[in-house]
This record gives sequence, C-alpha cells and structure tokens, in this order.
Amino acid sequence: MPGKNYSLIAEQVVEKVGGKENISHSLHCATRLRFNLIDYSAADIDAVKKINGVLGAQKVGEQLQVIIGPDVDKVFDEVLKITGGSAEVVNENLDAPKQKKDWKSIGGAILDALSGCLGPAIPAIVASAFFKGFLALLGPDILGVISADSNLYTLLTFVGDAGFYFFPVIIGYTAAKKFNVTPVLGILLGGIMLHPTFTQMAADSVTDFTVFGIPCNVQNYGSTVLPIILSIWVMSYVEKFFNSKLPSSLRGVFAPAFTICVMLPITLCVLGPAGAYLGNYITTGLMAFGRATGFIGLAVISALYPLLVMTGMHMVLITALFQVFATVGSDGAIAPALTISAFAIMGVGIGASLRLKNQEQKGQAAEFAITAILAGTSEPTLYGICMRYKKPFIGLLGGGFIGGLYCGITSAISATLVPATNFTSILCFTGASTANIVNGSISCLIALVSSALLVYFFGFDKDEQGLMK
Repeated sequence: MPGKNYSLIAEQVVEKVGGKENISHSLHCATRLRFNLIDYSAADIDAVKKINGVLGAQKVGEQLQVIIGPDVDKVFDEVLKITGGSAEVVNENLDAPKQKKDWKSIGGAILDALSGCLGPAIPAIVASAFFKGFLALLGPDILGVISADSNLYTLLTFVGDAGFYFFPVIIGYTAAKKFNVTPVLGILLGGIMLHPTFTQMAADSVTDFTVFGIPCNVQNYGSTVLPIILSIWVMSYVEKFFNSKLPSSLRGVFAPAFTICVMLPITLCVLGPAGAYLGNYITTGLMAFGRATGFIGLAVISALYPLLVMTGMHMVLITALFQVFATVGSDGAIAPALTISAFAIMGVGIGASLRLKNQEQKGQAAEFAITAILAGTSEPTLYGICMRYKKPFIGLLGGGFIGGLYCGITSAISATLVPATNFTSILCFTGASTANIVNGSISCLIALVSSALLVYFFGFDKDEQGLMK
C-alpha cells in the first residue's frame, strides 16, 4: 500500500516484542510476521496491536504472530535489517526459562509445526490447483475447448498433478526450514521416498524388501504429507547429534551422510508407514464426519472456519484435506466449506466498504475486499474489520452458514480440487457434473451476498459508520 513506512513499522514491532535480542527465530507467511521469542513476557502484545500498519497480534502455539496484511514481505525485509538476519538463528540459551509442558503447550507446538511446514507450501498447491481447475473447466467434461488427446491437455494434467504428487519433496524443504534441518537434506529425503525404484516396488506389491535387514512395508508416498513431516522432525535431532559430535574437519562430509543413513530405516520402515496409516485414519474419520453431519455439518464448518484461521486451528483441517485428496481425490465436507467461507469473507469487505462513511476506513475496507477477492488473503478482513468493529462477525458467520446450508441441501458437495482462497476457489466444484458446479457457484454467491447484506445492515453502530478513528 503506497505511503506506508515499512521501516518504521518494523522498528516499532521489533521494539515492542522485546528488541532484537529477544527474537530467536523469525519468518513470515502471506500476511503475518511470525516470531519465536526467548522471553514472551518481554513482549507487549497490546502495544504491538496499536502500531499504525499492524492489523492485530496474538500468540499462537510457540509463535507471536503480528498481522500486517499483503505488505508483510516488505515489513519482514526491514525486520531482517534490524535483527541482522536473525530469521535463521536458533536459540541455544540454556538459561532461558523453559515453558511448562502440558496438553495446551503440546497442542500449540503441534499447530505451530503444521503451520510452519504447510503454510509455506500453499503457493505451490494453489498454483497446481489453478492448472487443474483450468483444465477441468476447459476440458471435455465441461466446455470441451481442450480435447483429451491434445498436447495442451497433457501439459496441464502433469503440471497440475506435480505439486500434489511431489508433496514429500516440497514439504521436505519447508519442514526442514521449520525444524532447522539443512534444507537440501529435507529435499533429498523426500526424493528418496519418491524414487522410481521404490515407487515401482510399491506398485509391484513387493513384500520382501528390507532396509539394512529391517523389514520394510513398501508404499507409494506420492501426495502424502504426514510421513515426511514426522521424518524431518526426527531428522532434526539426528542431524544435530552428528553436528555436535563430529569434529569440524569431518562434519561437512560425514554429518549429512550419517544423518541420511540413520534416517533410511527410521523413515522407510517406521515413520513412513506410520504416517501413511495415520493419514488414512484421518481420511476415514473426515469422510465419516461428512456422512454423519450432512448439510448441517457443512454449514457449520463454512461459518466457523474463519475463527479457526484466527486461532491457527485451520491447519488441522488443511492437513486432513491434503490427505483426503491424496487418498480419495475429492471431498464432500471440508473443501466446499472452505470455498464458501472464502466468499463470505469477501462479502464482509464489500459490505463494510459500502456502509462505512469515513473515507479512510471506507477505502481501507475496499482494499481488504479486493485483497480477499484477488489474493485470497483473509487476515486483513478478519482483523481489520471483524476484530476492529466486532459486529461484522454477524455477517461473516451468517453468510458462511447460509451459503453452506444451500450447498448441503442441493448436494453440491463434491469438490474435486484443493480450493484456493481467492475467487478462483470456485473451480474446486468443476470436474464432477454441471449441476455440481452450478450449485456450488450459487452457494458461493449466496455466501458473498448474504455476508455483505448482513454487514451492511447490522455490522456497525451509527458512530462507527462515520466517526470511528
């Protein structure tokens, strides 16, 4: 956004989180600065929220998240200038107070790990989903513009499938960054899991393969998520062990080799099969949930999903959704609800921009709406409108519920693509039937219009419409 002083925003944020000495690790996602701090009590979260250019701040799991919006990368660059590149620094201060381990802290750590591993991979998933949706729309099943035997059809098919099939490689990298493993080792481990020789053994149902004499349950790990995340997490301890024990003259050669050597039986014989089994269990549970709750369940998820985004809990659903598509290829509960929820968020921004009279706030709301529609970034609307004024939550929840209810009642609940979060997410309804895409599109339109109308008529008090600064 023109006119923003990114350097000043970064300077104030770093100061209010306790200074650069209090930051052990920092990164950013599409809209948020994410800090791991040495001492969280030194951070003044309320003061961070009041910084001009900051939309909100909260502690999620082991991270302090500062919501900036689409300009987060520019602010992050300024943060790195102040901290001296501390984004990759790992805190080794043994005197720092240790957080008490309980179920809440463990759950927070799991959410933090999922967010750190899957969040950076989302652009690749969105790009792949775009190509698959484009192909489904123009392919022989709907518009018939592209024939199934054309080179373009073949190209779009393997480009659209690549991001999903190579999950272990993509997430091998992002998980390595999250768990402070040498990134190329994460990529290598993902590549090992997808090597054609190993994949062919799975296709041939080989049962007598062993890894250093240990029996191996050979599987195809294409499109899987949990096996590589679990493996990289364990590898972080293995690599750290060898880096600490080997002399510096030998570390560069032998530490990577020894790390991969140890991880081979752990990954291929233990964590890989266990992660695949857990993923299948999650898939079965999610499918059962969809059958048990029907259209009511879809409507509730559509309404509540933005609240999950605000708490970080949405990564649990995203992880489950990836597993469902990898296993089944379509979803009738979570994916449609996420798409409808995205359109409800767009409607909130539109309704607020039409209702607010203060020109600065009106323009900001319009910017948030455009950001949600084109970029699929929901945090500016959630924190800049819903959290700021509170009552727009009525439109957000109501629009999502109404749209989800229509979708469920008309049985337009077959999503064949992992949805994006912008207007192109509507393509997730392609590839099944004409009725499916028509009713799915109507559901999204209902969610957008309903949330916009609810926000317009019930989202603001009179003083908020024109006087609130």
